[in-house]
Amino acid sequence: MLDEYLWMVIVGFIIAFILAFSVGANDVANSFGTAVGSGVVTLKQACILASIFETLGSMLLGAKVGETIRKGIIDVNLYNETVPILMAGEVSAMVGSAVWQLIASFLKLPISGTHCIVGATIGFSMVAIGTKGVQWMQLVKIVSSWFISPLLSGLMSGLLFFVIRHFILNKVRHTPRPE
Repeated sequence: MLDEYLWMVIVGFIIAFILAFSVGANDVANSFGTAVGSGVVTLKQACILASIFETLGSMLLGAKVGETIRKGIIDVNLYNETVPILMAGEVSAMVGSAVWQLIASFLKLPISGTHCIVGATIGFSMVAIGTKGVQWMQLVKIVSSWFISPLLSGLMSGLLFFVIRHFILNKVRHTPRPE
């Protein structure tokens, strides 16, 4: 049985590298685009920093997101009798996500890798077993976070800028008088 699906594991492994490349191409550009564009860091420095911190972030903080992608979006227990369909579906989701992210990167569209894989996973599950496979309440939480996240980021950014402007940029400089 295992040898029968080994090809799918190998293809999935290769596709996972292509997906990682597409995520990096899009998400790192979102993170470092303004820093490189303004000249704060060079492209080479951004690539080095991104390699370090993207890897650290995925290793230290990515397990929870990975668990949600793996089990939280669809009910994988519904595939207990049809594991090959789940395998093929997950490989298809990775292909769909990778292809769309690469296309979006070429078109210079700032999209989210998380949105892509969530949509791709839901898409294959709906085709494979219909709407019963989607964990709708979990999807509501995920989609809600997509709206809450920019709002909270904007509030935090605005608050930080207010503090910097008030305490640093607008601070009256007292220069000593020459005697």
